[in-house]
Amino acid sequence: MAVTVHNPRFSNLTALKSAKPPAHSNAAARAGTRRLGSSSGVKCYQGQASQLENRRVTLKNGGDSLDICRVLNGMWQTSGGWGRIDRDEAVDAMLRYADAGLCTFDMADHYGPAEDLYGIFINRVRRERPPEFVDKIRGLTKWVPPPVKMTSGFVREAIDVSRKRMDVASLDMLQFHWWDYSNPGYLDALKHLTDLKEEGKIKTVALTNFDTERLEIILDHEIPVVSNQVQHSIIDMRPQQKMAELCQLAGVKLITYGTVMGGLLSEKFLDTNLSIPFAGPPLNTPSLQKYKRMVDAWGGWSQFQAVLQTLKKVASKHGVKIPTVAVKYILDQDPW
Repeated sequence: MAVTVHNPRFSNLTALKSAKPPAHSNAAARAGTRRLGSSSGVKCYQGQASQLENRRVTLKNGGDSLDICRVLNGMWQTSGGWGRIDRDEAVDAMLRYADAGLCTFDMADHYGPAEDLYGIFINRVRRERPPEFVDKIRGLTKWVPPPVKMTSGFVREAIDVSRKRMDVASLDMLQFHWWDYSNPGYLDALKHLTDLKEEGKIKTVALTNFDTERLEIILDHEIPVVSNQVQHSIIDMRPQQKMAELCQLAGVKLITYGTVMGGLLSEKFLDTNLSIPFAGPPLNTPSLQKYKRMVDAWGGWSQFQAVLQTLKKVASKHGVKIPTVAVKYILDQDPW
């Protein structure tokens, strides 16, 4: 069972009222001159609590356990490149996501003010919502350190910074990334993170963008990671290869991102020709540019159009939009 990180617009949250998963696009906590999430004031936490229970999943490894939403609010768009962030509007948007049942937020130490925004948000939740509502909120963050010597003090200091910014005594999940596999210091870092978990400063330890070989090494060292966050979409099927088999054997869940490819997997880009200057929608965000490069490497824009046309037929049959089909496909993948 996969868990997917999405970057939604509020106008799509009404899909939560049906038995189908919500439709999502690529704009999360996005600011600038446009009001963030101003199109909807959805408040459904009082009436939909029981209905939304089956939209959660429990991540486990040994005695470690954390239940989260199966669809997460990704906060990469606060890291820069999407325009100015209005703090109050961003926090208002986060509160409306939570009210609609999307109450798990995924961020990182390097996503601009993401952790600070979560800290402001969680304090509003504590003041303005009942205790049972607060108990369902989850804040997942990432730590992406330089590949230097991983001492206990260095790791502890970094985690304390995130705890302070997010205003929590214990991080719900710390997702760790390491970008130099020639340096085995990632094992030292994970050992220190596990120690901090035992101290109660972290509830669960996880990974982000680790490959299958290194994930197997980590598990062989009996480090209890509950998940690995990787890029996965109907176009990028790499996790379905070796990673899927290992996750099935080890009971590690996958949290996926890029599931709607920054918005490329949507009606907006159907029947477009980006080879003609100014003829199609602009690729005006870092995520659209990133995933357009992936399309080029995968098979090109013409082949991508064929996929969009097929997705549109499926979406029309079920009365939903292309992003809904793209997300549902990943959520339904075995063995997660």
